[in-house]
Amino acid sequence: MSYCSLSLLLGSLFIIGTLSYPAGSCDGYTALDEPRRNYLFTSSSIPGYPINTDVQRTNIWSESETPTTGYACGNVGGCCNYYVDIQVIYCSSGGFYVYKQVNNHPINYMGYVTYHRNCVAGSCGPLAECSTTKNGGCECVSGYKIPPTHLPTNESYGCQDINECAETANLCGPHSNCTNLPGAYNCSCLEGFAPSDPALALNPSRNPCTDVNECVEIEKVCGGFGVCTNTPGNYTCTCYKGYKPDGPFNCQDIDECADTPGLCGLHSVCTNAPGTFHCSCVEGYFSSTGVLWETDVTVCDSVDDIIASIVPPEGQSKEMYFLYQMNQQLRENPDIVLSEGSVTNSLSTALKVSGVGGISAQQASTGQVWSGAGKDGGESGSVVLKISELLVNALVDPSQGQVNKTIQTPELDISLQVIEANSTDTSSLSARGNTMDINLQALARNNNGTASAVFLTVSGMESLLGASFLQTENHTEMLSDVITATLPKINHTQLSEPVNFTMHHKRRLAEPGLMTCVYWKDRGVEYGNGTEGKMRHWSVDGCWVVFSDENYTVCSCSHLSTFALIMQTGETVSEDNPFLEWVNRMCVIVGLVFFALAILTFLLCSWNPKINNTARLHLCLCLFLSHLLLLLDYTYITHKLVCSIMAGLLHFLVVASFLWMLLEALQLYLLVQRLSRIQVIQRDGLQKKYLYLIGYGIPLVIVGVSAAVKQDGYGGTKVCWLKPEQYFTWAVLGPVCTVLALNWILFCVTIWSLRPTLANMKSDVSQSKDTRLIIFKILAQFVILGCTWVLGFFQSTMVFKYLFIVLNSQQGTFLYIVHCLFNKEVRDEYRKWLGCSSSSSTPDSMKGAPSVSEDLDKAGK
Repeated sequence: MSYCSLSLLLGSLFIIGTLSYPAGSCDGYTALDEPRRNYLFTSSSIPGYPINTDVQRTNIWSESETPTTGYACGNVGGCCNYYVDIQVIYCSSGGFYVYKQVNNHPINYMGYVTYHRNCVAGSCGPLAECSTTKNGGCECVSGYKIPPTHLPTNESYGCQDINECAETANLCGPHSNCTNLPGAYNCSCLEGFAPSDPALALNPSRNPCTDVNECVEIEKVCGGFGVCTNTPGNYTCTCYKGYKPDGPFNCQDIDECADTPGLCGLHSVCTNAPGTFHCSCVEGYFSSTGVLWETDVTVCDSVDDIIASIVPPEGQSKEMYFLYQMNQQLRENPDIVLSEGSVTNSLSTALKVSGVGGISAQQASTGQVWSGAGKDGGESGSVVLKISELLVNALVDPSQGQVNKTIQTPELDISLQVIEANSTDTSSLSARGNTMDINLQALARNNNGTASAVFLTVSGMESLLGASFLQTENHTEMLSDVITATLPKINHTQLSEPVNFTMHHKRRLAEPGLMTCVYWKDRGVEYGNGTEGKMRHWSVDGCWVVFSDENYTVCSCSHLSTFALIMQTGETVSEDNPFLEWVNRMCVIVGLVFFALAILTFLLCSWNPKINNTARLHLCLCLFLSHLLLLLDYTYITHKLVCSIMAGLLHFLVVASFLWMLLEALQLYLLVQRLSRIQVIQRDGLQKKYLYLIGYGIPLVIVGVSAAVKQDGYGGTKVCWLKPEQYFTWAVLGPVCTVLALNWILFCVTIWSLRPTLANMKSDVSQSKDTRLIIFKILAQFVILGCTWVLGFFQSTMVFKYLFIVLNSQQGTFLYIVHCLFNKEVRDEYRKWLGCSSSSSTPDSMKGAPSVSEDLDKAGK
């Protein structure tokens, strides 16, 4: 049955609150929580709306919570509105409203309906949530909505994703991509674009996408061999000259030498290099334009033809003119960079022309063989050295950064190193077995973080710069290659520490002579105009030998010159001085006599128990034996085994002698200290067991360790002594220097302790005699304690040689006079032995002469 008539009546809604209903009015009602019953769902455009679900609640009210007009749609084939009076009650216990007709509805089966008011998660379903602003109704979560054609079901409220990217044009701004996500969207910049501030999120208005300048942002974006041009969202690369494209954003080198055969012409070598190529001439030919190659201009001419065509100035050879011209061209172009081929060809040509690199066919045929070796005062060698320095400097390309390069030819060996800031490379360069150790890091700190060094060895240079250029009267021999060290293309060349050179000998030395580290010194030469220098020679200034053996020598130099640094060795010409030898032998023999007298006196005479002669006795024994062995040393030089044994025994005796000198100085100091404290002396000196342990134990250990470390370290060809190899002589120099230093200190402290006594001596005649005697004993004690051995370090003058021989050979003489002859008890013993009267045998000056202990005892009083 259908009702097609429409009645629209307005009336007043009588709203009756919960208190207007009788008790129990909400009984029998159940809160419904299906999503379709939510009161906010009002999509009446869905076909078939409303839906019949309950017999007594067939329709859904479309009123709000407090309706002013009530109407209902009946499912009768059409929508007919009927005026109804509605009362509503809120059932708080269930959280729902009950709508009740006041008057009878024209359609009696249309009753009332309910919808839920209290919102819980289960009432909204997935992708929906309870609204906090719409009276408890459900609403879709952010990014979702209910489409017009969708109807909630009992399971879902019907929320679907909002495609913001499709609904809002240019949502993310220009040069961007919008990507829809479930419940959200994401913005990203197109390739080649980025947010203005990469640290912040993309925002169309505050942080939009802007173009990325790849040419600035990306290092070597074109591979390092092209020019980058930025475009909106992209960039392009244009290859450098000498490179070709290899893909859209890379460039590769063009091998001109392979692409164009014969590019450099006849008698030449083409060498490909990154972005370019280099031409150089083959052996025996040289560039027509000198050291600089000009493309399409330079040709390679025969060196012989070049020399033959030269018309030199008067007084100058063709070869020297050629060398000066090459040097001049290099000096006029200090910043040029030459290829390895050009450097080796130019230097080989210079060596050949100078006579080092061989004789040309034309020179041989015409008989015009020129050699500057020693005939031109070293001029040719100086020019070649300068050329070689300038050529190796031209190998350094400041734009290349850090470089380690080695170039080797039959005549040359070049080692080049360039370091940059914070480099950890060890600055050690090697050339033909020779090495150079230099602190390039320190130089780099003074040169904007960059430093370079070149180490060069040229074979045959000694033919131009021979050992004869060393100003000495000795016989000389060039024992190493001539080497050159330089610091190319840096401003501050001041060395922070010496440079060490290790140079291998050209032959193994059986007997090393005087090794001398020298460098080529050239003054007054004006290259380019043929002016001869006045000073060209090997010099030792600023260079010294650090270590040497039969195979190599280590030299240390405080400077790097522009010339060669070489090692020179030679045997010193013996300066025989028969008189000096005779004086030495006579003094030693006299000293041995007095040593023997002192030894016999210490052993056979009766001594005061207070006096301890142990140190003096063994000092005499050691010095006596060592002096005796030195006299007999030359006799056994040809017997290798006997000579080695004598050298070891002599080593032991010398060290022991100095240690007994130290013990004697120590006992003298202790005696003076006791007297100054006015102590009763029972017996002076240390106990014998300590004296023997120090006097012989330490030398035994030193000799034992030395022999174990270097078994063949004893012997020689001139004297039976320690071989001067690998610092072996320090096995004796170390103890000797230590004892000398200590004895000087002890002697000075002892004299200082006696100064009050010496200052208060009376001036009468008797006391003056005592004073002179005490002064003599002090001076004699200075010799006895070995303090005069320091003269051995000053043997450059003849006076010191004589003083050293006389004083040190007479230690026994002074020891005998002071400790034996001046001792009254000893003199009495002598009288008994000789059977002579006191008056006839003893001079007046010797009567009553006190011993050293008596002198000190008197001084103490």
